[in-house]
Amino acid sequence: VQLVESGGGSVQVGGSLRLSCDASGYTYSSVCMGWFRQSPGKEREGVAAIYKGGVATTYANSVKGRFTIYQDNAKSTVYLQMNSLKPEDTAMYYCAAILGPGVRCASGGPFRYWGQGTQVTVSS
Repeated sequence: VQLVESGGGSVQVGGSLRLSCDASGYTYSSVCMGWFRQSPGKEREGVAAIYKGGVATTYANSVKGRFTIYQDNAKSTVYLQMNSLKPEDTAMYYCAAILGPGVRCASGGPFRYWGQGTQVTVSS
């Protein structure tokens, strides 16, 4: 499974960004895709997860109401729409996946496959 993120960048407080994760190399339909983030000196945080292309979604409390995870099944691409961005959202954002029958899908994981990350910087 290969995961390639894009869409990171710099934005001012209150702005928006949309991250993309292009997934390939799998055929399972039971797939959980998620986004994590990590900034220097902080623990990795699960941000959001989506199961089977949208059957279910979960979010960390810190992003509920501001971030939306969704999937374009035709493209096997998962998006993270981030609105009302805050300085504390600054981090490296990673796409993650786990697949197979009976997977547990939650924003905190577990995940087996990871992308290389894309940087998001929110400045005031």
